[in-house]
Amino acid sequence: MHKPGPTRPSLQATRALELKHLRSAVAAADCGSFRGAAELLGSQQSSLSRIISEFEHHLGIPIFERFSGGVRPTRPGRDVLRLARAILEEFGALIATARSVHNSDTGRLSVGFCTSLSAGNLQASLLEFKHRFPQSALATVERSRTRLAAALRNGSLDLLIVTGSLPLLDNKAMSLWSERVLVALPHDHPLSSRETVYWTDLRGETVLLSQYDPGKELEDLLVSKLVSPEARPNIERHDVSRGIIKSLISMNTGISLVLESDIVANCAGLVYRELRDGEEASRFEFSAYWRADNENPALHEFLKLLSQRYSSPSAGR
Repeated sequence: MHKPGPTRPSLQATRALELKHLRSAVAAADCGSFRGAAELLGSQQSSLSRIISEFEHHLGIPIFERFSGGVRPTRPGRDVLRLARAILEEFGALIATARSVHNSDTGRLSVGFCTSLSAGNLQASLLEFKHRFPQSALATVERSRTRLAAALRNGSLDLLIVTGSLPLLDNKAMSLWSERVLVALPHDHPLSSRETVYWTDLRGETVLLSQYDPGKELEDLLVSKLVSPEARPNIERHDVSRGIIKSLISMNTGISLVLESDIVANCAGLVYRELRDGEEASRFEFSAYWRADNENPALHEFLKLLSQRYSSPSAGR
């Protein structure tokens, strides 16, 4: 029996698709169900289901698999959803830029990052900026380093605060603070009884890492500390947030590596120990990046604040 091939995209798709289709599909993917997405968006489940069916019809592909417990993206659906998120982010940046121009008398600063805002130097710096300039609007964006770099290039972000180097054309950089690398453990793990844990102590363990930043950098650091594959722990990469990784640790499925700014965003049943290489604590360096042609006064004031707070190499340590 001949199996029909995939439906071709509708010729009217470019005119029929609207932002509501993208928002509905992204919300359904995030919530894992049409009901949850409808509650999130404040709409009826039947309306949201119809909108997503229209979206699939116009594209000619199934975006979701439906089952009794909810929905999950299909393989082509994952590609569509990734682009849908990017489009919604760019649209949001367009609106924010327009508002910034309209409210240019008070100013606006947009900062991208891929670390925790729960505590530490990033939180303290942003709070001080708001204290000094209460009339300035502050927008924060947490994304992958690749997407943050793209947002900096296209001007939708004023500043990035990330670990490591970020080679971009026509950009400037400022060294900021450093943070210790810690190991997160279940409270009853054998290593939790030690004050300090060494990299070599991780042999034979299962290390859970998020595929979100800075997961890849933490993995690279681990590999650099334990060069021999036989000496390394088993590394499991999960496509979930750092918060979910902590939940997995509390379920005794493994341990993980975190930065010290993650400690305040705690999860019950976890303990943190400093990772050392000999006598030295392992650290990640943070830097600020911005475009040389960005003349935003709010950016210049924030850079001045950062320069005052972190003017010495040991600042933030």
